[in-house]
Amino acid sequence: MRHLIAGLWLVAAGCGLAGAEDVTLPRPRPAIVHGAAPPSFAEVAGPHFDSAAVTDKASDCDQRLAAVALFTLMPRLIGPGACGGDDLVELAAVTLPDKTRVAIQPPALLRCPMAESFAAWLREEVAPRAEKLAGKLKSVENYDSYECRSRNRVPGAKISEHAHGNAIDVRAFHFADGRRLELTDMHVDKPMRVAWHDAACRRFTTVLGPGDPNHENHIHLDLAGRRGNYRLCHWDVREPPPPPSVVAAVGEAKISGPVLVTVPMPPPRPWQAAVVRRR
Repeated sequence: MRHLIAGLWLVAAGCGLAGAEDVTLPRPRPAIVHGAAPPSFAEVAGPHFDSAAVTDKASDCDQRLAAVALFTLMPRLIGPGACGGDDLVELAAVTLPDKTRVAIQPPALLRCPMAESFAAWLREEVAPRAEKLAGKLKSVENYDSYECRSRNRVPGAKISEHAHGNAIDVRAFHFADGRRLELTDMHVDKPMRVAWHDAACRRFTTVLGPGDPNHENHIHLDLAGRRGNYRLCHWDVREPPPPPSVVAAVGEAKISGPVLVTVPMPPPRPWQAAVVRRR
């Protein structure tokens, strides 16, 4: 069932879904105090939990997403502090209009509205543009999706949209011919990157990439809500610097002939002036 309490995920504070090699032994449990009651569900679920919303039915968003993506319905996610969210899915692939699938590697844990927007961006903007210039899109590198943490992992900073499954970081696209193109690679076709940039900034409320010190090697996309529907788009679509030979040629072209430079001599030292006077 979609939101059954039995399916709650309890995620360790300050971390995402760690691999087996990162697992450490749990701390010893505190001694049981006679008569002490265990925490209530309300304390665990938090003040915003609505029991009336618990259902085994797919949401409207889930039904729309099913037509364009391959995913698994996830239980309500309750993390420590302000982390967690509901209507979550594990997005495994996006189905293109020609029925081929673009894999998300690894699958992204996202709120359904974020997964729906991401799928639409891939289907309507990324894949068509890429097919004209680079070939058939095969998979997307998911650099980060749900993770219970603060922004940019800075202690004490505001909670990240990643902590609600409302953000995804994209590193690169893989194509059917084996090529891998990074979105931040300055040598990738610039008009194609500009098209991806413009479409992302129209569809998502936050887009961060090169130009932001924490996103130089990937693109961050989220649906953060802000006053007045304010949007933040900070992704510099850069060009590669010219090769040294070109820089040298340009420098030489500015010089039309020999240049005579007059260097003034320093004033004589005091002892030198005295010797001159005695002569």
